[in-house]
Amino acid sequence: MSPMDRAQPTGQPAGTLLWAPRAWIDGAWRERVVLAIDAQGHWQQITPDQPCPPQAQTLPGPALPGLVNAHSHAFQRAFVGLAERRDSPHDDFWSWRDRMYGVALRITPEQLRAVATHLYTELLAGGYTQVCEFHYLQHAPDGQRYAEPAAMALALARAAQDTGIGLTLLPVLYERAGFTQPQLRQDQRRFATQVAEVLALQHALHGAGPRVTAGVAVHSLRAAHAASITALASAFEGGPLHIHVAEQTAEVEDCIAATGCRPIEWLARQAPLDARWHLVHATHATPWEIDAVAASGASVVLCPGTEANLGDGLPDLPRWLAAGVPLAVGSDSQVIRAWPEELRWLEYGQRLVLRQRNVAALPGVQPATAARLFDRLLAGGAAAAGFQRWGLVAGARADLLVLDQGGASLAGLPGSHLLDGLVFAAPGRPFSAVMVAGRWALLDRPEAQAAHGRVLQALHAVPG
Repeated sequence: MSPMDRAQPTGQPAGTLLWAPRAWIDGAWRERVVLAIDAQGHWQQITPDQPCPPQAQTLPGPALPGLVNAHSHAFQRAFVGLAERRDSPHDDFWSWRDRMYGVALRITPEQLRAVATHLYTELLAGGYTQVCEFHYLQHAPDGQRYAEPAAMALALARAAQDTGIGLTLLPVLYERAGFTQPQLRQDQRRFATQVAEVLALQHALHGAGPRVTAGVAVHSLRAAHAASITALASAFEGGPLHIHVAEQTAEVEDCIAATGCRPIEWLARQAPLDARWHLVHATHATPWEIDAVAASGASVVLCPGTEANLGDGLPDLPRWLAAGVPLAVGSDSQVIRAWPEELRWLEYGQRLVLRQRNVAALPGVQPATAARLFDRLLAGGAAAAGFQRWGLVAGARADLLVLDQGGASLAGLPGSHLLDGLVFAAPGRPFSAVMVAGRWALLDRPEAQAAHGRVLQALHAVPG
């Protein structure tokens, strides 16, 4: 049996001692690293420049920390690839949303669990070891409450347990269809919540399974009353608070018409923002708004693949980076399910609009584009999921990715350039193994893929 065979994911504990030929620690590659795991599945000690102990499991490639996927709507995995045709003169985010609602109105808790199990397996293979579910699909298809109010959220928790991925559930406040529409639309009936329900869901879901935690979310300024946003923020102090904001120019224009402020400006002046807040997308932000977010301690979650797919626009990445705002990345609508590709999109979008290269690099400080993005998103993602410690550091959960350095995409690259190659030259599956909380994850689940396929056939009447 080869070292690669021994390191393949099995769904079983990895043991208490690992040795990596190199590992990404504190923003740099370190050589010959011993990683000790405690009984609770956390890193007990990480020590570079050590020979391999006789009792250690040798990893067959370099080790990276797992990344947090800070924004996910799992049910939208059942819609990927089904909105890429245009039958009318105009197609944008809003027309996509109307079609997406068709899936949201039909999917059951059992189907959601099947879709999420397949998705979470894909996310693990894509280098994510924790996912934040921005969860607004709450009720039965007719809009009535389930006997178990958390039925849909618990389907996600069970999918996380099935796969081993960590999960931060974010039940969503969703009250109205728009700034001038005090009620929800009929096709939004499954989303309806009030502040008390969101807080009750959060309380019920925290600890709903191994590696399951819970925060709260506001769908958007257009979907919640100002008084309710204030009430939720005042009542909830125990973790992250997420919100969609400034994703679309139409949303910005509607917010100005209704409140006299741009969306991020309104949050900065009225919320007020603090370190609990994580602003998802924040695509259309002025310099004043970026500086206000930086001063508040709030974070931003970027979703480059989805933002490109929906035609949202491009964020002002250089200014967000320069302002020191914590940043995270999310898979959102699941058109991309691997973080190296998200980072590639994040940088390439800036290159195209600015006609420059290595936009995210910081010459003289952190000249490697991939390394700077990865480290910023590593820290920002941890905060978005509610973690104080994350990465290859003592006390953090024992998560890691084993890079397939011998694969076709990375073969021959100098060790110092592995992150560069991973982000800009490694399509496909660059990770040979993934660990969550000291256990190897299964990266191939044929039965989950088959169950996902059956759900899609049922939802979309796809011929067998």
